[in-house]
Amino acid sequence: MKIKSNGIEINCVVEGEGPWVTMSHSLASNLSMWDEQAQLLVSKGYKVLRFDTRGHGASDAPEGTYTLEQMADDLQGLFAALGIRSTHWIGLSMGGMIGETYALKYPGVFRSMLLADTTSRRPPNAEQMWGERVKLAREQGMAALVDSTLARWFTEPYRKAQSAVMARIGEGIRSTPVAGFAGCCDAIAKIDVLDRLPEIDCPALVVVGEEDHGTPPEMARQIQANLRGSELLIIPSAAHLSNIEQPAAFNQAMLDFLAKVDR
Repeated sequence: MKIKSNGIEINCVVEGEGPWVTMSHSLASNLSMWDEQAQLLVSKGYKVLRFDTRGHGASDAPEGTYTLEQMADDLQGLFAALGIRSTHWIGLSMGGMIGETYALKYPGVFRSMLLADTTSRRPPNAEQMWGERVKLAREQGMAALVDSTLARWFTEPYRKAQSAVMARIGEGIRSTPVAGFAGCCDAIAKIDVLDRLPEIDCPALVVVGEEDHGTPPEMARQIQANLRGSELLIIPSAAHLSNIEQPAAFNQAMLDFLAKVDR
Protein backbone atom coordinates (compact mmCIF):
# COMPACT_ATOMS: atom_id res chain seq x y z
CA MET A 1 0.00 0.00 0.00
CA LYS A 2 1.02 3.61 -0.38
CA ILE A 3 0.89 6.19 2.39
CA LYS A 4 1.35 9.95 2.05
CA SER A 5 4.11 11.11 4.37
CA ASN A 6 6.23 14.25 4.48
CA GLY A 7 5.08 15.32 1.03
CA ILE A 8 5.69 12.04 -0.82
CA GLU A 9 4.00 8.67 -1.34
CA ILE A 10 5.77 5.84 0.47
CA ASN A 11 5.21 2.23 -0.54
CA CYS A 12 4.97 -0.16 2.39
CA VAL A 13 3.87 -3.66 3.41
CA VAL A 14 2.43 -4.65 6.80
CA GLU A 15 2.24 -8.35 7.74
CA GLY A 16 1.46 -10.37 10.85
CA GLU A 17 0.19 -9.64 14.34
CA GLY A 18 2.10 -8.87 17.54
CA PRO A 19 4.77 -6.37 18.58
CA TRP A 20 5.82 -4.07 15.74
CA VAL A 21 9.13 -4.61 13.92
CA THR A 22 10.12 -2.06 11.27
CA MET A 23 12.69 -3.01 8.62
CA SER A 24 14.70 -0.57 6.49
CA HIS A 25 16.73 -1.60 3.43
CA SER A 26 20.06 -0.61 1.91
CA LEU A 27 20.80 1.91 -0.82
CA ALA A 28 19.84 0.70 -4.33
CA SER A 29 17.56 -1.97 -2.90
CA ASN A 30 13.92 -2.13 -1.81
CA LEU A 31 11.71 -3.74 0.81
CA SER A 32 12.04 -7.17 -0.83
CA MET A 33 15.56 -7.32 0.58
CA TRP A 34 13.92 -8.44 3.83
CA ASP A 35 11.61 -11.11 2.39
CA GLU A 36 13.13 -14.03 4.30
CA GLN A 37 13.48 -12.16 7.60
CA ALA A 38 9.95 -10.73 7.40
CA GLN A 39 8.42 -14.14 6.80
CA LEU A 40 10.33 -15.54 9.76
CA LEU A 41 9.33 -12.69 12.07
CA VAL A 42 5.66 -13.02 11.15
CA SER A 43 5.86 -16.77 11.93
CA LYS A 44 7.28 -15.90 15.36
CA GLY A 45 4.44 -13.56 16.29
CA TYR A 46 5.60 -10.12 15.18
CA LYS A 47 3.82 -7.47 13.13
CA VAL A 48 6.27 -6.38 10.44
CA LEU A 49 6.41 -3.07 8.59
CA ARG A 50 8.66 -2.88 5.55
CA PHE A 51 8.85 0.19 3.34
CA ASP A 52 10.64 1.51 0.28
CA THR A 53 12.81 4.44 1.31
CA ARG A 54 12.19 7.65 -0.63
CA GLY A 55 13.75 7.35 -4.06
CA HIS A 56 13.54 3.56 -4.06
CA GLY A 57 11.19 0.77 -5.10
CA ALA A 58 7.61 1.97 -5.57
CA SER A 59 8.01 5.07 -3.37
CA ASP A 60 8.26 8.53 -4.89
CA ALA A 61 11.70 9.62 -6.13
CA PRO A 62 11.73 13.42 -6.17
CA GLU A 63 14.64 15.23 -7.81
CA GLY A 64 17.18 17.02 -5.65
CA THR A 65 19.24 16.26 -2.59
CA TYR A 66 17.83 14.30 0.35
CA THR A 67 18.90 14.30 4.00
CA LEU A 68 18.82 11.62 6.67
CA GLU A 69 16.74 13.96 8.82
CA GLN A 70 14.22 14.19 5.98
CA MET A 71 14.08 10.41 5.78
CA ALA A 72 13.55 10.26 9.54
CA ASP A 73 10.59 12.61 9.04
CA ASP A 74 9.30 10.32 6.27
CA LEU A 75 9.37 7.51 8.80
CA GLN A 76 7.64 9.55 11.46
CA GLY A 77 4.80 10.30 9.05
CA LEU A 78 4.55 6.61 8.20
CA PHE A 79 4.37 5.68 11.88
CA ALA A 80 1.69 8.32 12.52
CA ALA A 81 -0.44 7.04 9.64
CA LEU A 82 -0.19 3.45 10.88
CA GLY A 83 -0.63 4.30 14.55
CA ILE A 84 2.82 3.02 15.53
CA ARG A 85 4.00 4.48 18.82
CA SER A 86 6.58 1.81 19.66
CA THR A 87 8.53 -0.54 17.40
CA HIS A 88 11.67 -2.60 17.15
CA TRP A 89 13.98 -1.38 14.37
CA ILE A 90 16.06 -3.44 11.95
CA GLY A 91 18.10 -1.45 9.45
CA LEU A 92 20.95 -2.42 7.16
CA SER A 93 23.45 0.02 5.64
CA MET A 94 21.39 3.12 4.75
CA GLY A 95 18.60 1.61 6.84
CA GLY A 96 20.89 1.64 9.85
CA MET A 97 21.78 5.27 9.24
CA ILE A 98 18.11 6.21 9.01
CA GLY A 99 17.50 4.36 12.28
CA GLU A 100 20.30 6.16 14.10
CA THR A 101 19.06 9.52 12.84
CA TYR A 102 15.46 8.74 13.74
CA ALA A 103 16.34 7.52 17.26
CA LEU A 104 18.12 10.80 17.93
CA LYS A 105 15.36 12.99 16.48
CA TYR A 106 12.41 11.05 17.91
CA PRO A 107 13.61 9.41 21.14
CA GLY A 108 11.51 6.80 22.88
CA VAL A 109 9.85 5.20 19.85
CA PHE A 110 12.32 2.38 19.25
CA ARG A 111 12.06 -0.53 21.69
CA SER A 112 15.31 -1.90 20.28
CA MET A 113 17.65 -1.43 17.33
CA LEU A 114 19.44 -3.97 15.16
CA LEU A 115 21.97 -2.04 13.11
CA ALA A 116 23.58 -4.14 10.39
CA ASP A 117 26.50 -3.35 8.09
CA THR A 118 26.21 0.37 8.63
CA THR A 119 28.11 3.39 9.90
CA SER A 120 27.59 6.50 11.98
CA ARG A 121 30.41 8.57 10.48
CA ARG A 122 31.48 8.55 6.88
CA PRO A 123 35.20 8.72 5.98
CA PRO A 124 36.70 12.00 4.71
CA ASN A 125 36.48 10.91 1.05
CA ALA A 126 32.79 9.97 1.26
CA GLU A 127 31.39 12.91 -0.70
CA GLN A 128 33.91 12.42 -3.52
CA MET A 129 33.28 8.65 -3.62
CA TRP A 130 29.49 8.96 -3.69
CA GLY A 131 29.72 11.88 -6.10
CA GLU A 132 31.62 9.72 -8.58
CA ARG A 133 28.99 6.99 -8.37
CA VAL A 134 26.19 9.51 -8.86
CA LYS A 135 27.99 10.94 -11.90
CA LEU A 136 28.29 7.45 -13.40
CA ALA A 137 24.60 6.74 -12.74
CA ARG A 138 23.49 10.02 -14.30
CA GLU A 139 25.67 9.55 -17.39
CA GLN A 140 25.26 5.81 -18.01
CA GLY A 141 22.27 4.70 -15.95
CA MET A 142 22.09 2.44 -12.91
CA ALA A 143 23.11 -0.59 -14.98
CA ALA A 144 26.66 0.78 -14.98
CA LEU A 145 26.81 0.29 -11.20
CA VAL A 146 25.51 -3.28 -10.99
CA ASP A 147 28.74 -5.29 -11.23
CA SER A 148 30.81 -3.11 -8.91
CA THR A 149 28.00 -2.95 -6.37
CA LEU A 150 27.50 -6.71 -6.31
CA ALA A 151 31.26 -7.11 -5.84
CA ARG A 152 31.08 -4.92 -2.72
CA TRP A 153 27.90 -6.47 -1.38
CA PHE A 154 28.86 -10.16 -1.56
CA THR A 155 31.98 -12.28 -1.24
CA GLU A 156 33.39 -13.75 -4.43
CA PRO A 157 32.55 -17.39 -3.56
CA TYR A 158 28.94 -16.45 -2.87
CA ARG A 159 28.63 -14.49 -6.12
CA LYS A 160 29.95 -17.44 -8.11
CA ALA A 161 27.67 -19.95 -6.39
CA GLN A 162 24.45 -17.91 -6.37
CA SER A 163 23.82 -16.66 -9.90
CA ALA A 164 20.05 -16.48 -9.39
CA VAL A 165 20.44 -14.29 -6.30
CA MET A 166 22.91 -12.07 -8.16
CA ALA A 167 20.41 -11.65 -11.00
CA ARG A 168 17.62 -10.73 -8.57
CA ILE A 169 19.69 -8.27 -6.52
CA GLY A 170 21.24 -6.87 -9.68
CA GLU A 171 17.80 -6.12 -11.09
CA GLY A 172 16.95 -4.26 -7.87
CA ILE A 173 20.02 -2.05 -8.36
CA ARG A 174 19.25 -1.54 -12.06
CA SER A 175 15.64 -0.52 -11.40
CA THR A 176 16.45 2.03 -8.68
CA PRO A 177 15.53 5.51 -9.96
CA VAL A 178 18.65 7.57 -10.66
CA ALA A 179 17.10 10.57 -8.87
CA GLY A 180 16.48 8.45 -5.79
CA PHE A 181 19.95 6.95 -5.82
CA ALA A 182 21.53 10.39 -6.20
CA GLY A 183 19.39 11.96 -3.49
CA CYS A 184 20.17 9.19 -1.00
CA CYS A 185 23.88 9.26 -1.84
CA ASP A 186 23.90 12.94 -0.88
CA ALA A 187 22.29 12.03 2.43
CA ILE A 188 24.46 9.12 3.51
CA ALA A 189 27.68 10.82 2.41
CA LYS A 190 27.13 13.35 5.20
CA ILE A 191 26.29 11.07 8.14
CA ASP A 192 28.07 12.18 11.32
CA VAL A 193 26.25 11.03 14.46
CA LEU A 194 28.92 8.88 16.14
CA ASP A 195 29.45 11.32 19.00
CA ARG A 196 25.69 11.52 19.66
CA LEU A 197 25.05 7.78 19.86
CA PRO A 198 25.36 7.76 23.69
CA GLU A 199 22.09 9.76 23.71
CA ILE A 200 20.19 6.71 22.39
CA ASP A 201 18.57 4.72 25.19
CA CYS A 202 17.35 1.33 23.95
CA PRO A 203 18.84 -2.15 23.60
CA ALA A 204 20.95 -2.49 20.47
CA LEU A 205 22.65 -5.23 18.48
CA VAL A 206 25.30 -4.24 15.94
CA VAL A 207 25.87 -6.80 13.19
CA VAL A 208 28.49 -6.76 10.44
CA GLY A 209 29.85 -9.14 7.84
CA GLU A 210 33.48 -10.01 8.51
CA GLU A 211 34.32 -9.22 4.86
CA ASP A 212 32.24 -6.06 4.56
CA HIS A 213 34.63 -3.52 3.03
CA GLY A 214 32.04 -0.76 2.56
CA THR A 215 31.11 -0.49 6.24
CA PRO A 216 33.82 -2.68 7.79
CA PRO A 217 33.89 -4.26 11.26
CA GLU A 218 35.87 -1.31 12.61
CA MET A 219 32.89 0.96 11.94
CA ALA A 220 30.62 -1.52 13.69
CA ARG A 221 32.96 -1.56 16.69
CA GLN A 222 32.78 2.24 16.88
CA ILE A 223 28.99 2.15 16.87
CA GLN A 224 28.88 -0.58 19.50
CA ALA A 225 31.34 1.29 21.72
CA ASN A 226 29.10 4.36 21.69
CA LEU A 227 25.73 2.65 22.22
CA ARG A 228 25.30 1.91 25.91
CA GLY A 229 24.84 -1.78 26.69
CA SER A 230 24.88 -2.81 23.04
CA GLU A 231 26.26 -6.05 21.64
CA LEU A 232 28.38 -6.75 18.56
CA LEU A 233 28.18 -9.72 16.20
CA ILE A 234 30.65 -10.23 13.35
CA ILE A 235 29.35 -12.78 10.83
CA PRO A 236 32.02 -14.87 9.07
CA SER A 237 31.96 -15.38 5.29
CA ALA A 238 29.69 -12.39 4.70
CA ALA A 239 30.20 -9.03 3.06
CA HIS A 240 27.76 -6.10 3.04
CA LEU A 241 24.33 -7.74 2.67
CA SER A 242 24.90 -10.13 5.53
CA ASN A 243 21.19 -10.94 5.89
CA ILE A 244 21.18 -12.42 2.38
CA GLU A 245 24.64 -14.00 2.25
CA GLN A 246 24.47 -15.67 5.68
CA PRO A 247 20.75 -15.76 6.53
CA ALA A 248 21.01 -18.54 9.11
CA ALA A 249 23.48 -16.62 11.27
CA PHE A 250 21.70 -13.31 10.77
CA ASN A 251 18.25 -14.73 11.48
CA GLN A 252 19.31 -16.55 14.63
CA ALA A 253 20.97 -13.42 16.00
CA MET A 254 17.88 -11.36 15.15
CA LEU A 255 15.46 -13.74 16.85
CA ASP A 256 17.67 -14.24 19.91
CA PHE A 257 18.05 -10.48 20.32
CA LEU A 258 14.34 -9.75 19.98
CA ALA A 259 13.46 -12.58 22.36
CA LYS A 260 15.85 -11.17 24.96
CA VAL A 261 14.45 -7.65 24.59
CA ASP A 262 10.85 -8.88 24.83
CA ARG A 263 11.42 -11.03 27.93
